[in-house]
Amino acid sequence: MNQTMEANARGLAASDWRTRLAFIVETMREMSSQTDSQAMVSAYIARVRQLMPADRRFSLSRRGLTAPRFRITRSSTWPEAVNPWKDKDRLPLLKGGLFAELIYADEPRIIDELRIAPDDPVAEYLAGQRSLIAIPLYDQGVAMNMVIATREQPAAFDHEQFPQTVQMSNLFGRATHNLVLSEELRQAYDAVDREMKIVADIQRSLLPEHLPRIPTMDLAAHYQTAHRAGGDYYDFFPLCEGSWGIWIADVSGHGTPAAVLMAVTHAIAHTHPGPSVPPGTMLGYINRHLVARYTGSSATFVTAFYGIYNPAKRELVYARAGHNPPRLKRCSDGSLASLDGVDGLPLGIDADETYEEGRQVLVPGDQVVFYTDGITEARNPAGEMFGQARLDDALMDCPEDAPELLKTVLRTLERFTAGQPADDDRTLLAARIS
Repeated sequence: MNQTMEANARGLAASDWRTRLAFIVETMREMSSQTDSQAMVSAYIARVRQLMPADRRFSLSRRGLTAPRFRITRSSTWPEAVNPWKDKDRLPLLKGGLFAELIYADEPRIIDELRIAPDDPVAEYLAGQRSLIAIPLYDQGVAMNMVIATREQPAAFDHEQFPQTVQMSNLFGRATHNLVLSEELRQAYDAVDREMKIVADIQRSLLPEHLPRIPTMDLAAHYQTAHRAGGDYYDFFPLCEGSWGIWIADVSGHGTPAAVLMAVTHAIAHTHPGPSVPPGTMLGYINRHLVARYTGSSATFVTAFYGIYNPAKRELVYARAGHNPPRLKRCSDGSLASLDGVDGLPLGIDADETYEEGRQVLVPGDQVVFYTDGITEARNPAGEMFGQARLDDALMDCPEDAPELLKTVLRTLERFTAGQPADDDRTLLAARIS
């Protein structure tokens, strides 16, 4: 036994309460600054040596085991420490004997006169030791771990101090367990976050890499997910005779499940056989496939707007499946309107739903804004929604091109939300007829 350390421990025990309190505070400060469980245990052991002298120290675990099996997770007799969380295969796995009796008894214990049988599995660990204390560390009311300290002298441990030692050891044990859980949670979060980044990258790869050049229509787009991946989707389809399909959709829910259904919807839309079909027919095709294979039993759905724009006629033929109707600003006379002439159930609810078609002739200077409900339902710090009226106000100035129109709407939205994080995906397509 290190005589200096024992003398220090006795001096601390005999000191006034202020000195002991300062030592405890210093210990707690050091423990609270630890972010690694192995380092935390090493620091705590160094502190405990000053409070409770011992010639040998051991830590036991019965996690994942049944009586009478146990593991020795730490031993002062080992030439080097083993990290029990990272190097579990290096820990001795033993069966029966004194240590098994102690840890499965679930009770603190002091042995003033230690006698160990020669055939005990831990006989070599306890050779020359004459007294022992066993401190159970409880988890859910069971001693899943145990700390054991021994001395070469008989009756070397203070019975009066033992209850406080058990209490402090268990408080530290809970702190260590919480730190281990925190580390595991962080590792799990990092793994999920890496996967989510991949999902988000895949999802964004499904969106148009570049906006198409459509005669008589200038375009700009904004896409923002509330999480790494989301369920909003927009697309453009080159069709026969120079027409273009314009698609915007919003999958119910958020995050990865919405992103998966968004990818499924994208795949169905891009695998429609044959030549271009009217908007109502396209929505019906996607709807039937969603109900048959994906949404029939999941209570998920997709709102969508699909229009076919004829550049020569400046005509938009469209169909809606429960989606927000685009806003039309006619800059020539200042009027505002919604493309809401037709509507139907969201996709993925009823396989027999049919989708009627509306028709809108556009004129030069018209502004059309296609959007998902993450725009109008965005909230400010006071909980107010942005709403359609504020969206309409942002369309009043009639800028000269679609990118400037998009910036105007987004600036208005940003001023309103005042930094409030998005709780839903936000997609905005701005079109200006030239």
